[in-house]
Amino acid sequence: MHPLALDKAFTLMESGPVVLVTTHDGKKDNIMTISWTMVIDFMPKFALTTGEWNHSFVALQENRECVIAIPTVDLLDKVVGIGTCSGVDTDKFAKFKLTPVQAKLVRPPLIKECLANIECKVIDIVTKHNIVVLEAVAAYIDTARQEKRMIHAVGDGTFIVDGRKIDRKTMMSSKLPPGL
Repeated sequence: MHPLALDKAFTLMESGPVVLVTTHDGKKDNIMTISWTMVIDFMPKFALTTGEWNHSFVALQENRECVIAIPTVDLLDKVVGIGTCSGVDTDKFAKFKLTPVQAKLVRPPLIKECLANIECKVIDIVTKHNIVVLEAVAAYIDTARQEKRMIHAVGDGTFIVDGRKIDRKTMMSSKLPPGL
């Protein structure tokens, strides 16, 4: 993994890929699958939805930190499997043969097999809507990884995989008059 500029971290999640979120409850690491994520700001704020029904939610409330790991299509079966068992009685790193990597600024680990990882601090929990608001404190991307296609949940047990990228950067850049 190589450092990624924090002002580019939102590009890892734009258009909402399915992500893995690691937490630490004070005793052990855990992983949960989250298919609802959202970019809040360019200077890196994100939101995800989870609640008391999820074992990792207590760790998010109490320890107020996590890692968002961005898996690719080659990890789809592991991603689904992680989402269908509980961290209460399962060591998901061991069961799904994933490698925890010590994070630099938070206690929950990065996931080595993922394309990218974003270390985050919880800055708000909107309990009315089960929304956890996160601020990124570090981000990493594995530029040598061959598979880069992310997965997106349709919501009915099916998924869409990223296709080819289409570049329109010059078309979207604005040329503002001086002083604005």
